[in-house]
Amino acid sequence: QVQLSIPRVLDVAGASISGTPVVEIGHTHGVAWTHTTSTARRYTLFQLDLVPGRPTSYLVDGRAEPMTRRTLTVTARRAGGKLSRVTRTLYGSRYGPVLATGWTTTTAFAIRDVNADNLRSMNEWLAMGKSQNLAQLRAAQDTYQGNPFTNTIATDAGGRAYFADASVVPHVTDAQAARCINSAEGKARYPDTFVLDGSTSACNWGSDPGAVRRGIFAPNHLPRLIRTDYVANSNQSPWLTNPAAPITGHPAIFGDTGTERELRTRLGLDMIARRLAGTDGLGRPRFTLPTLQATMLANRNYSAELGRADVVAMCRAHPALTASDGTRVDVRAACDTLARWTGHANAGSRGEALWETFFQAPLTWLVPFDPAHPLTTPRGINGNDPDVQRALADAVRLLRSNRTAARARRWAGITLPGCPAEKGCFNVIEASEPITPPPRKPGRRQGQTGPQPSRIGTPASARRQRPSRKPPGIFGSSFIMAVELTSQGPRARTILTHSQSANPASPHYRDQTVLFASRHWVTERFTEAEINADPHLQTTTLHD
Repeated sequence: QVQLSIPRVLDVAGASISGTPVVEIGHTHGVAWTHTTSTARRYTLFQLDLVPGRPTSYLVDGRAEPMTRRTLTVTARRAGGKLSRVTRTLYGSRYGPVLATGWTTTTAFAIRDVNADNLRSMNEWLAMGKSQNLAQLRAAQDTYQGNPFTNTIATDAGGRAYFADASVVPHVTDAQAARCINSAEGKARYPDTFVLDGSTSACNWGSDPGAVRRGIFAPNHLPRLIRTDYVANSNQSPWLTNPAAPITGHPAIFGDTGTERELRTRLGLDMIARRLAGTDGLGRPRFTLPTLQATMLANRNYSAELGRADVVAMCRAHPALTASDGTRVDVRAACDTLARWTGHANAGSRGEALWETFFQAPLTWLVPFDPAHPLTTPRGINGNDPDVQRALADAVRLLRSNRTAARARRWAGITLPGCPAEKGCFNVIEASEPITPPPRKPGRRQGQTGPQPSRIGTPASARRQRPSRKPPGIFGSSFIMAVELTSQGPRARTILTHSQSANPASPHYRDQTVLFASRHWVTERFTEAEINADPHLQTTTLHD
């Protein structure tokens, strides 16, 4: 967390990625912005047709091209700790590096990465940090076109809201994809991965006149939306940035439309709708700094709102259920816990721990997804489904027998609120080793006919964005910022959830994490007057 000030040149506060010299998420006097992960692809593969008998040459437009080669020697640590020198020869093509995987006597694959030579992002964020309105912020993005992988959500003191996937995206139109994804493997992987025909130069990336470099889309072809009510994004495609003005018509390489939305996306839009309607219990219908803070940290669990009543009705009707291993489980106490639970993922909630364990199983939606109603479907949980009944029995059995599994999320001795995005929390906190119920055999239930039921889980379009292996620890909400832009200057409340210092001996190693767990915020001091009024102010003067 940082504020960067150069008199009459720069004054910006927010969060900086460790090791970078700029503010990536933050605000100035007149504009505030944040970023979410864009669903646009950052690379494409090119399938190379190799010259017969020459596995390091490939054909382009009928002519043979030799691969480039570079021999590198590095020091590697072997088993037992012994160091040795290892030499490898790396191969390249006109498209980019050639992958070792998939290389046969007839075919190889090259990868072209849109960010391989992108050195413009720091300049763009620095220019954004100087902007005082949306026009200046957008001009900064249009000038540098260097955002590597994120959407931008911003607002200014004039009351406008702005969304853009202003990231660098390979220039592959739908027409080009239809023409150039022509192999069986390419068609099987599309649209998760674009595997283009490398045997014809016409399948290389195109370009736009307004692009700062060849191979990327120009700003006027990017998904963008300016509104006077709101824009929102929760790491999914631009489609429902504002349901009143769906963003459509862009190439598939930017992301999908008309598909099931993650529960977190639906919850975020529902939070906004209820606040604007004044139906969320927070007073009259508008956002203020306090209502924005309260909305963010309400810790609603949307999956529980959609299905808890159905599960409680099921376990009331079936007080004993059969687990996957055939054990009969008394679920009456668990049913009472779910019935009493507020449906919020607050720190240490027993109902939340039980629901999250139960919800990890493959369950069945009562009302399946309907593309015509993406904000209200799917919903409900089919309590008559034997899989649903087994899932609750398994969850109860696991939590009773495994004290570690039942333990709430903790970091540095602090119990944390929130839950994973796919469980329906907006305030995302996810453990690296989730509680996993006992496995069950896949496939249809005996005697089942007709189409498969609509299963509960993360939509495929969102699943492919998350890595299958997560780093150790707890991750999710990181820098939380609520800003009100007033005529007297910005008023901001912030939380750096993992705290400022990585040194366990520092008093700032866990101080903001404690605030986060208790839903308290840091009052930002932005202006010189606010900073000078801080009774704990310390000043360090540096000289050449």
